[in-house]
Amino acid sequence: MSATGNAIEVRGLAKRYGPIEAVRGIDFSVARGEIFGLLGPNGAGKTTTIEILEGYRERTGGEVSVLGLDPGRRPVELRRRMGIVLQSCGIYRHVSVREVVGHWARLYPHPRDPDEVIGLVGLAEQQDRRTNHLSGGQRRRLDLALALVGDPELVFLDEPTTGFDPAARRSAWETVRALRSLGKTVLLTTHYLDEAQALADRVAIVKDGRIVVEGRPGELGAGPDRYTITYRTSAGEWREHHTNDPTSLLAELTAAALSRGERLEQLSVRRPTLEDVYLELTGDSPRSAASGDETPTPPGAGAREEPAGVVGDV
Repeated sequence: MSATGNAIEVRGLAKRYGPIEAVRGIDFSVARGEIFGLLGPNGAGKTTTIEILEGYRERTGGEVSVLGLDPGRRPVELRRRMGIVLQSCGIYRHVSVREVVGHWARLYPHPRDPDEVIGLVGLAEQQDRRTNHLSGGQRRRLDLALALVGDPELVFLDEPTTGFDPAARRSAWETVRALRSLGKTVLLTTHYLDEAQALADRVAIVKDGRIVVEGRPGELGAGPDRYTITYRTSAGEWREHHTNDPTSLLAELTAAALSRGERLEQLSVRRPTLEDVYLELTGDSPRSAASGDETPTPPGAGAREEPAGVVGDV
């Protein structure tokens, strides 16, 4: 499967927990250097999919290649080449930012400079502060620093900006964009659809363990009558038109209004956003904050106990 040169190849991926089918034959690929978003409501199967790719869970069926390796075998080489930001992470509480990032750097054969990574995630002013004195958003940035200090080729970001205020989220977006400029591949899960729209080169929407649509965020809503023109008439009535040729329809509407000596108030032309497409396909309201795993954890499966940035020993 690695012959294509993609960073990730998934074919027919399946995962069952007894009678429960969490993942039902998922297929997708992620090119090297691409930011790929995996979206879906709780229970869709995306966290299970991510955990299989990371090597945390065994798959029931299908083929998976991550950087040309099978994550199910938990190869040390793969762990050295990828970084992970989990939904929640455990970090040493009584050491400084500089100390914990420096310690993490020593786990990898060819790490990035810790000071450079601390600056990249926006923690330069907090580098001497103990981690238990960081705010929630600052701890999340530290999670990202630990995932990046090993200079990974592939980074998994599992709901990385949960709990961020709007300014911190925008700052985190710039950090993710910087990963692209560094040539990194990113697999992103998020419940913030504006985040996926802003960051992802392509997205896949998962529902009931299957991918229901995949493509570029701005193209998912393309198709017949996918532009909506709305305006308010001089009489105060709202009108709405759907078309695949907004230029011609606008010309007709404005010409007719001018011939009557009227104005089209609050005129707008819009096409479906990623959120519109998501709601149409899933019937799920995107949350303002994400929390928790979305698939049932079978008895004895255990939780992901390792901190951010590394899967097991390197």
